Amino acid sequence: MSHPRSRISEALLPGGEEPDPRFTLANERTFLAWIRTALAFIAGGIALEAFAGTAIPDPWRTVLSLFIVIIGLLLSLGATVRWLRVEASMRHGRPLPLPLLAPLLGLGGAIAAAVVVAVIVLQ
Repeated sequence: MSHPRSRISEALLPGGEEPDPRFTLANERTFLAWIRTALAFIAGGIALEAFAGTAIPDPWRTVLSLFIVIIGLLLSLGATVRWLRVEASMRHGRPLPLPLLAPLLGLGGAIAAAVVVAVIVLQ
């Protein structure tokens, strides 16, 4: 016997068939891993601004801190979109979407590290 889905569930994930709960829960765990990574970026940006002191000059420190926090924001938004896209793909029997968060994370981390290295070398 099938139970009716909530309005929110139907609005976010219309149609399709309920996937195996193990896959849905695995998708949720992946979402939570991305959220932990996003929170780490946000905390890192805040810590850099609060505790870097004179190690990194003020305008550079603020720009780098904002950049790192924005990466965290984008990862958080991307994790939500990815969770919905994967869930919808599973419900409709389509191939899983390409994980665009991984290149964002790699590129953002590389840029942040390069700026830190440049600032330290140029001091």
